[in-house]
Amino acid sequence: MSAIERFDWNLLKGFLTVMEHGSLTAAARSLGISQPTLGRHITELEEALGVTLFERGREGLIPTQAATAIATEADTVRLATQAVARKAAGDARSVSGTVRITASETVATYMLSPIIAGLLATEPDLEIELAPTNSVENLLKRDADIALRMVRPSQPELIARKVNVMELGIYAHRDYIAAKGAELATPADLAGHVIIGYDRSELIIDGLR
Repeated sequence: MSAIERFDWNLLKGFLTVMEHGSLTAAARSLGISQPTLGRHITELEEALGVTLFERGREGLIPTQAATAIATEADTVRLATQAVARKAAGDARSVSGTVRITASETVATYMLSPIIAGLLATEPDLEIELAPTNSVENLLKRDADIALRMVRPSQPELIARKVNVMELGIYAHRDYIAAKGAELATPADLAGHVIIGYDRSELIIDGLR
């Protein structure tokens, strides 16, 4: 029998919980088991996979590169297992749990809010945490489950999909255009104009380029 055939898929639950909490103590408390038991589960998983998943650091357990690579696939297995359980219970249409979504402040406020409101109206058992931020959250460290960003992530372990196109534009009052003109052939032409925008981020300017 191969290692995969002997593999205990229940060990993934403990692994993902440790990834989420960052320590054996907190993860064991969340699962309702003892810390030594969870530690043995992690050791069994490492032996089954033939890799080291965590290293100990001052701030707790530090996931190895192998752990971050496995986390996404392990979460897919967990979701599939939950789907099978729902079907077996005759409640395949019900969706429950907590999903943390991060997006830019503009997208979160003006675009996602009405979409999430409609989703929650049809899936009342689903809890969504919306984190508006212009910083790039680290999905590999479980800072969020889903991130909407204007750039494609560089980490190959993440699953990325292009969902839409957002056009950027420059707008001015007609009185300003009458006084200053509106000949903007290149971003360099903005140098002679008064700009209202973010003073500590060049993301918008980079997008216009």
